[in-house]
Amino acid sequence: MNYHPGMIRALMVRTAARALAFAGAAAVAATAAVAATAAVAGTAAVAAASPSPSTCSYTLSPPQVVSLSGTNVVTATMSPAACDRATAYLSVACVQLQGSDGPGQCQQANGILTAQVFYQPYRHGGTYVSTGRGCATTGNPPQPVCQSTGPLTATL
Repeated sequence: MNYHPGMIRALMVRTAARALAFAGAAAVAATAAVAATAAVAGTAAVAAASPSPSTCSYTLSPPQVVSLSGTNVVTATMSPAACDRATAYLSVACVQLQGSDGPGQCQQANGILTAQVFYQPYRHGGTYVSTGRGCATTGNPPQPVCQSTGPLTATL
């Protein structure tokens, strides 16, 4: 059944006004009906406005060197930090050597998991760049909202 929420409110206001009038409070009912009608009209105007989509904030780490099985590699992480009426479903972390021809390396994680990428080969003294992308769903019906973070650079 399709209905507009304002229509239900208007019916409730009319019913309340009639009940108050029947009880002998016609003046109070008129005041309440006018105030309620104004409130409904105000609600309809607010509901018609398109609010900015609520989403998640994300945390991207700068590139750093770690030892992986005895080999130095560059790593970065991307994770959802806080969500406002949204559900995180994807995090992607990427690292690349600044000035290189290659596309870099990326790793993704689903849900609220942290994405961690390992870039190799590590070149001592090189400048590395980390970037990230996070996606969440928000609204009803759920709509995807993705946002990019970074770049963060570090000379390692």
